[in-house]
Amino acid sequence: MDKTATAGPGTVAANTTSGGEASPFVKREGLGFTLDGKPYYYIGANYWQGALLANSASGRQGRLRVQRELSFLAAHGVTNLRIVAGSEGSGAINGSWRVGPSLQPKKGIFSEAALSGLDFVLSEMDKRKMKAVIYLSNNWDWSGGFLQYLNWNGRLADSLFHRKLGWDELRDHTSQFYTCSACEEDYYRQVRKLVSRTNALTKRKYADEPAIMAWELANEPRPMRPSSYAAYKDWVRTTAALIKSLDAHHLVTTGTEGMASTDDDIELYAAIHNDPNVDYLTIHVWPKNWGFFQDTAIAAGMPVIARNTRSYIAKHEKVARQLGKPMVIEEFGLPRDRQAFNAQSPDSLRKQYFELLFNILTQGIAAKSGLAGCNFWAFGGEGRPRPGQTFWKPGDTYLGDPPMEEQGLNAVYDSDASLWQMLVGFSLRAPFH
Repeated sequence: MDKTATAGPGTVAANTTSGGEASPFVKREGLGFTLDGKPYYYIGANYWQGALLANSASGRQGRLRVQRELSFLAAHGVTNLRIVAGSEGSGAINGSWRVGPSLQPKKGIFSEAALSGLDFVLSEMDKRKMKAVIYLSNNWDWSGGFLQYLNWNGRLADSLFHRKLGWDELRDHTSQFYTCSACEEDYYRQVRKLVSRTNALTKRKYADEPAIMAWELANEPRPMRPSSYAAYKDWVRTTAALIKSLDAHHLVTTGTEGMASTDDDIELYAAIHNDPNVDYLTIHVWPKNWGFFQDTAIAAGMPVIARNTRSYIAKHEKVARQLGKPMVIEEFGLPRDRQAFNAQSPDSLRKQYFELLFNILTQGIAAKSGLAGCNFWAFGGEGRPRPGQTFWKPGDTYLGDPPMEEQGLNAVYDSDASLWQMLVGFSLRAPFH
């Protein structure tokens, strides 16, 4: 496959503005964003499950829940949501379940019911003046993602597909996505389907939807192996150009974790974000996953958690300033105290950590460091874990934790009153209000 031909015109001007231009679309201006001609900074949330809950096949109750949860978020100063466009394939994958109902249940076959869920979420967000960052696929298996494309194209056998892969096995297989032309073409088909869609409710093309802020290439895309670095960079370049050729209004970004996505290679991270069609940088910060504390000893680890978090963000702010582009901390989370899952357990350490991130963001904006927004992980809303059950199973509700993680591990419930009070306090201050 000729990737250049797939992407359309090779280089399209990034979504920028010279300032003062009123527009319902978020624009990039130097190290910041603008909206309606004014600076746009935000405190946001990950609400990946929104379109899944609103799927027309899920019934009226799912959409009513989405409406209530969006209203709750808007009332508490959350103006930006990061959501998944949908999942690929269905059933078990890599030893766990995947989320659904599926956007692309079979290769090249798209579900109108799933697309209607995305239509609904965007139409409801528009009513509340909220902005969506939509990721178009996933490096990880919990929504199908790159492993599903490899399986559909004979690069990952069913026997491997359904059992739990070891970390090195997972890296070996996922890295092949970037050199599998048929896999990439299937992915591009989904990109075109989504970016070119017309919303059945608003009657606007997605390319003209003011509720969309940005398209993300994928959730946490990683080359996974050094041998894939060149192909990975080519995939970023090609995909960003494809999206820009289909949509002149919206921003494009990568969805990476930062250096954690590029094997601590800051030059590779800088290179993919230096592409003219990539409008801003992304990073994620995960103290638990990255070993900033041990077991359930979160309280004892807080000094290290704070120090490592500040250091990680600062390294990437430097890159943002060098590239002259904004940066968003679009995932960060911390378990409840001692990693309890139920809604009645204390969340004082999480509140402390979120306050740290909001202060870093506020200070960064004031210093023009490149920081421009954040999305905490993850809004669980009305969802609660099933008593006596640790992991998600089909038929369970969604609460922000993917199926392979303990349900309630990082979910922020609507009942976490002190955290919401703190968040509102930040959202009412400049530069967010």
